[in-house]
Amino acid sequence: MASFEITAIGTVRNDRTDVQNTDNWGAVRSTITIDERFGDACLQGLEGFSHVEVIFVFDRFPEHDDHREPRPYRGRSDLPPVGVFAGRGPRRPNRIGVTSCAIESVHGRELTVVGLDAVSGTPVIDLKPTMQEFRPLDVRQPEWVSRLMSEYFQP
Repeated sequence: MASFEITAIGTVRNDRTDVQNTDNWGAVRSTITIDERFGDACLQGLEGFSHVEVIFVFDRFPEHDDHREPRPYRGRSDLPPVGVFAGRGPRRPNRIGVTSCAIESVHGRELTVVGLDAVSGTPVIDLKPTMQEFRPLDVRQPEWVSRLMSEYFQP
């Protein structure tokens, strides 16, 4: 398979440092500082959007080399086993995370968002404004996901 290199565009700063604490991200305020190589106007226009998709790397988790066997989600025995592409957690081939976050403010190279589920120091590899036309109209998911995620984005 082809491989490629990705360089972070910025870094997350917030009060969360424990990668094992996986709930209550809803009130987490994070500032993403974009690298100076993009200039002070790199976020210009983003303030007109309510949300941004933050693409980041789960850099604090080890890489796994065997993803063939389904595993219980989050290692919980009360949840069904799922394949590597049926979950959103860090046990991924490329450890990439994606979260749509509310934009609180944009100042120069600093973007402040609410609800980003990434700990302080996490490398950000891209940002994309959330646009209605890219969102699905009708999302279907198993009942256990709704139960599991009921407190994920709670304040």
